[in-house]
Amino acid sequence: MPNSLGILGSSFEGEARGRAVGTWAAAGAIASAVGPPLGGWLVDSVGWRAIFYLNIPVATAAIIVAWHYVGESAKGQGRLDWMGALLATAALGMLTWALTLWSSRHAASFDTWAGLGGGIMLLILFLIVEHRLGDRAMMPLALFASRPFVGLTLLTLLLYGALGGLLVLLPYLLIVGGQYSPTQAGLALLPFSIVIGTVSRLAERIGPRWPLSIGPIVTGAGFALMVRADPNASYWTSILPGMAVVALGMAGAVAPLTTAVLSSVDDRHTGTASGFNSATARTGGLVATAIAGAVIAVPRADLTGAFQAAAIVAAVLAVAAGVIAFLTLAKSS
Repeated sequence: MPNSLGILGSSFEGEARGRAVGTWAAAGAIASAVGPPLGGWLVDSVGWRAIFYLNIPVATAAIIVAWHYVGESAKGQGRLDWMGALLATAALGMLTWALTLWSSRHAASFDTWAGLGGGIMLLILFLIVEHRLGDRAMMPLALFASRPFVGLTLLTLLLYGALGGLLVLLPYLLIVGGQYSPTQAGLALLPFSIVIGTVSRLAERIGPRWPLSIGPIVTGAGFALMVRADPNASYWTSILPGMAVVALGMAGAVAPLTTAVLSSVDDRHTGTASGFNSATARTGGLVATAIAGAVIAVPRADLTGAFQAAAIVAAVLAVAAGVIAFLTLAKSS
């Protein structure tokens, strides 16, 4: 994903770049629409291991397309930052492990505190290494001199953290609490990707400030509607309305977010900025998944209430993301 954005950033300029990124976001949403129903069908008919085997032909096709149709956009610029990559991976892994323990047990143990402390120490070491490497770092700290880039990073972390929690917990709620089959739970997520794939192309015609301010707030309103979620009630009245509003808000933010990130740094750092933003989005989802154990670990009778509490937290995070965008992006955007 970061490389694809880096190639788009170097291949298009101005409005054409916005259209290219909008097409990229829509294609990703359309592809992701196929994933949950197909994954649910594979779990029902073949077994859960099949969802991993599915990646082999998909990855092979991607390699063939890239090899034959995608040209190199720039020459190599020296050695890779292996130490930074190892430290960042180890830090995120340790923090995720500690948060998973904490949330699933509903209490902090010695292992939890040791994992959190170790993860924080590794993050500090990562920052020290990146500072020493300067522009040769995989995450040059000079990027954070850009106020829009900092704001977009915080927005991404909060918004995708809230979304990641929903995408983990909602199918679990439907399957465990409502006795949905995996295929039915996958189909229940289909409207989300359809709305994003359809509407995200429209947002590319507007500057990023207002879509990135209003979109997350609308997303927060959708999470707030999820407080009405009841796996034993009608899907059309208790689940779909909130999901549709979340999808509408995300559709207004996805394409402008990517375009704004590419525009917030100079041209030689577009690949790095898009890569870091993509990693930030995955990190938000990673942390949300780890914390989601607090909901998954509750008894079945308490599952709906725990999900509704998580929806409130997600709503607050999404609205905060919109406020950050409004305060940090230029008024002319």
